[in-house]
Amino acid sequence: MISAAFASACVLAAPVITDEAKVPPYTLPDPLAFQDGTRVRSVRDWTERRRPELLKLFESEIYGRTLVGRPANLRFVVREERRDARGGTATRMRIGILFEGREDGRQMELLLVLPNNARGPIPVFLGLNFDGNYTTSPEPDLPVPTHWVNGLYVNKVKDHKATESGRGIHQHMWPTAYLLEHGYGLATIGYGEIEPDEPGQWRKGPRGLGPEPGPGDWGAIGAWAWGLSRALDYLETQPRVDARRVALTGFSRLGKAALWAAAQDTRFAAVVSNASGAGGIALSKRLYGEQIDHLAGSLGHWFAPNFAKYSDREADLPVDQHELAALIAPRPLLILSGTTDFYSDPKGEFLGGLGADPVYRLLGTDGLAVREWPKESVLIQSTIGYFLRPGGHDVTLEDWQATIAFADRNLRRRRH
Repeated sequence: MISAAFASACVLAAPVITDEAKVPPYTLPDPLAFQDGTRVRSVRDWTERRRPELLKLFESEIYGRTLVGRPANLRFVVREERRDARGGTATRMRIGILFEGREDGRQMELLLVLPNNARGPIPVFLGLNFDGNYTTSPEPDLPVPTHWVNGLYVNKVKDHKATESGRGIHQHMWPTAYLLEHGYGLATIGYGEIEPDEPGQWRKGPRGLGPEPGPGDWGAIGAWAWGLSRALDYLETQPRVDARRVALTGFSRLGKAALWAAAQDTRFAAVVSNASGAGGIALSKRLYGEQIDHLAGSLGHWFAPNFAKYSDREADLPVDQHELAALIAPRPLLILSGTTDFYSDPKGEFLGGLGADPVYRLLGTDGLAVREWPKESVLIQSTIGYFLRPGGHDVTLEDWQATIAFADRNLRRRRH
């Protein structure tokens, strides 16, 4: 179960709406209507005009413009390759991804675990973790990281420095053996190594490689999303990985980063949003759970400076999160929610997927197969998938069981 420290970090100081009867009326923008009011009539209209228009709106008003692409001197260093990991069932690799091409520069370390008995290139789940790669597994030889960590476990972390007490503490969120058994690989990165999750730390991450942020320029979510694309740069070079079957997965704020990464980078084959909530897949204009005044206040470093002007003015937003989901179309998108995760607005997360359905159908998929919010423990297996499990803000084995079932149908069968 998730730690008390993390749960307490997800409580708002101000009262929020958690009663469906108190949700005020709202109007969502139409993803298939251009800003001038004319309609999207064809796939070409969407691809060449409406999709770029929406992407620019999300850049300018919510996440910011990513000002740095793949660095010319990006370098990969294989620091470890163990073919006898996990009792001989897996190959474990640690890859340094050096943003500036040198060991003393900005960088991140990718932990990659692949099943040894798989035939052909392996589909991989890629996601960021909160407190370093060593928290995802109890293996004693994974190094304790020296980079900034959040400290989302019970033992207190001083000055955001990792300690031995964190080893394996988040392994329930990363059931590696289960993924390997089903023929999938796992790749993960400590998000704090890409950029520390604190205001004023942007110079330490990829945002420090380019111009200084200003209104409309990228926030930390953009930096973490950028790191996911750099991880894919490496995975494209790894012959054992099927780079056309790399699915992003992300929980909470890291689910927001996964969604934004996939919206910008169409190389990602699929996305799993786990409790990404407000600023992720949940509708902002619904005013249920967390709202923009909190996101743009104490968490404002995650977003573009322009986002703050919508505090208590969600109705004025020119976009909403169903249009972020639409930017992932026609790729498979699985939305995972918890019944008691009111802060993340599980129904609003479902509605975020439902609002993207017209775009998915325009692009020739089955979209989201249901119109009403499903009951708990029922997996919706359309191209936009949805699963509501019992419980709160966490990642559980039940989430991963739904994810594997969804991936078996929607990722393995996806055409190249």
